[in-house]
Amino acid sequence: MQNIGKLYLVATPIGNLDDITYRAVQILNDVDIIAAEDTRHSLKLLNHLNISKPLISYHRHSDENKTDLLISKLLNGENIALITDAGTPAISDPGEEIVKKAIEENIQIIPIPGPCALINALIASGMNTREFSFYGFLPLNKKLRKNKFEELKKENKTIILYEAPHKINQTLNDILNELGDVNIVIARELTKIHEEFIRGKISEIISSYTELKGELIIIIEGTKIIESDNIKELLKNMSLEEHYEYYKKQNLDKKEIIKKIAKDRNVNKNEIYMKLINIK
Repeated sequence: MQNIGKLYLVATPIGNLDDITYRAVQILNDVDIIAAEDTRHSLKLLNHLNISKPLISYHRHSDENKTDLLISKLLNGENIALITDAGTPAISDPGEEIVKKAIEENIQIIPIPGPCALINALIASGMNTREFSFYGFLPLNKKLRKNKFEELKKENKTIILYEAPHKINQTLNDILNELGDVNIVIARELTKIHEEFIRGKISEIISSYTELKGELIIIIEGTKIIESDNIKELLKNMSLEEHYEYYKKQNLDKKEIIKKIAKDRNVNKNEIYMKLINIK
């Protein structure tokens, strides 16, 4: 029976080299090949860890032949660790392509968890973390970018974007023009010496910061969440009759209104029905 290699997706530090896990170091030491987004960049990490392994470049501009090459090596029994320049592979990089191919070939895929820039930015942002949507880098094509902003306008969760420093000013202005003067957080240079979190209305940040350097993550407050929370607070302070009228204006029938009020007030709908029995 043919011995098939394993594909390890190894998370690497997003800045501070000490953030790598013991398990990640062990895997990088044990595999036959390391596929890296930028071999020169990854060599700095590997030298820091005293690891010497054959390196193959694998990045967003790699053609399908490079994916096929890695798959063939896996099928021949070689174990491969896939790493990105920083953070978790397959998040806004081409790792997802080789993962799909590996699944087709019944190759075992093993994630080695560790740093992930978007998660670290989110947890320290102060924004809602219960639900969030990650959009990666916005498209550069004007039409595709416009379409993406139409999606963002409908979003009711915290939004997370990646952006490059030379494009940040344009993106911030686009967000202001398309989404309004929303609250945002910019996480800059996470885990590095100049780590910084910039919080405030987007208009204030645009006027205060003319130049932002380093790796940047933009977190946008979910406006529909804010509206929802405000409505819940408003309904909580209404009398039962006012609550009923609020839904009646939405052309709902009495049965549906009672169901909604019961849910808002976290009580049995029969209790609401009895109290509103005289309301026509």
